[in-house]
Amino acid sequence: MGSDAEDKSKKKSETSGIATAYLVLYNVVMCAGWLSVGAISVRHYSQTKSIVGLYDNVELPLKVFQTAAILEIFHCLFGIVRSSAFLTGMQVFSRVFIVWSVTHSVLEVQDEPGVALYITCWTCTEIVRYAFYTFGLLNQLPYILTWLRYTLFIVLYPCGVAGELWTTYSALPHVQKSGLYSVSLPNDYNISFDFYKILIFLMLLYIPCFPRLFSHMLHQRRKVIGGQGAKKTN
Repeated sequence: MGSDAEDKSKKKSETSGIATAYLVLYNVVMCAGWLSVGAISVRHYSQTKSIVGLYDNVELPLKVFQTAAILEIFHCLFGIVRSSAFLTGMQVFSRVFIVWSVTHSVLEVQDEPGVALYITCWTCTEIVRYAFYTFGLLNQLPYILTWLRYTLFIVLYPCGVAGELWTTYSALPHVQKSGLYSVSLPNDYNISFDFYKILIFLMLLYIPCFPRLFSHMLHQRRKVIGGQGAKKTN
């Protein structure tokens, strides 16, 4: 009969195995989803030579797979992965907000260059990121994926943020004119809400938040590319 320590070790190993299998499945599905966004985008541009209509073509997979990234916050909170729930939450919710509250809600911005810019940057980033996680979990991580994961962000991250801000800025006059999501006084609940001002406030939040997130990635790059070898993170 095994000891309590052996039983606990076995249970821990089984739990770890289940978590790993789940993460592999999650990352494979997410990588495939973003590959579909990339393939649709490339096909659209090759056929039309224009960004007009790009969002309409990628809207469904973009919404599905970007929204599904909310699960990554729970991965952090439940200890399935060792990452900051706060930093992960900032990144995920900023993107989900851009997709649903801005691009989906303000039809006039859907063909703006900012939308095409953030779609392109997110797609390239996520394909590499989820492939990196998948191969890392399988202990088959090629160095090229490590290098891409911790190098492409130097360009893609600022450009993606620029696309998000560009999209939000383009939405401002339409939101102000239509009063989208805004609640004015007087009303039965005696509350007011100005979505236009909220958008401006969120744009200003990029000033303190972007440097912190970008610095975090630079720090990770120094750790991984700077001679300590490839490390598996998620």
